[in-house]
Amino acid sequence: MTQIARTAERRLHAERLIGPDALREAQTLRYAVFSSEFDAKLKGAELGLDMDDYDPHCRHIGVRDLNSGKLVATTRLLDHQAAASLGRFYSEEEFSLHGLAHLEGPLLEIGRTCVDPAYRNGGTIAVLWSELADVLNEGGYRYLMGCASIPMQDGGVQAQAIMQRLRERHLCTENLRAEPRTPLPAMDLPGNVIAEMPPLLKAYMRLGAKVCGEPCWDRDFQVADVFILLKRDELCPRYARHFKAAV
Repeated sequence: MTQIARTAERRLHAERLIGPDALREAQTLRYAVFSSEFDAKLKGAELGLDMDDYDPHCRHIGVRDLNSGKLVATTRLLDHQAAASLGRFYSEEEFSLHGLAHLEGPLLEIGRTCVDPAYRNGGTIAVLWSELADVLNEGGYRYLMGCASIPMQDGGVQAQAIMQRLRERHLCTENLRAEPRTPLPAMDLPGNVIAEMPPLLKAYMRLGAKVCGEPCWDRDFQVADVFILLKRDELCPRYARHFKAAV
């Protein structure tokens, strides 16, 4: 279902990114965001793209500003069937996922989510979420999982401070336990250090997602990746409207 939202003078349109040209748009946006903000080491950088072997197996969705025609947000989705043909989910490159095989119901992995800095607001995320909701509903997926990143340019202070809060409020390893292949460097941090949670991670927590373990240090992206799991029938009612009554 086509979703169009008006935010101020912008008209934002959610869409499926189908075909090589649309995929290239997504890869170009990803490169622009990841290279400038994280100084990430990206495959395809010489072409101004962020690309990898997972892209051809994923579905890609995005948000477009209809006034400018510009793609302003994107994410990619890998389901359990595509992961089986690949032999793994992307997250399994960073985590040993204990209990993954025992989760009941279809799985959808979300990744490479990025938003143009000029469009980072609740409206843009809500439009992206609406398209994700359509995919969840169409496929009858019971779980959404993936990684949310915390910058590590400060040596890990922000990541450690955020993890202190997540352990208290959002940690749950009952359904799945994610063991990082590269844990964060040890750090003694006072309990009163406060750090702003990145918008995407905050959005997942508001939806009702749980953190399934300690973060993984992604050196290529210079971020701490937190593995999250969202059970469809445990969506936070306040935010379930973004998923159009998926519950």
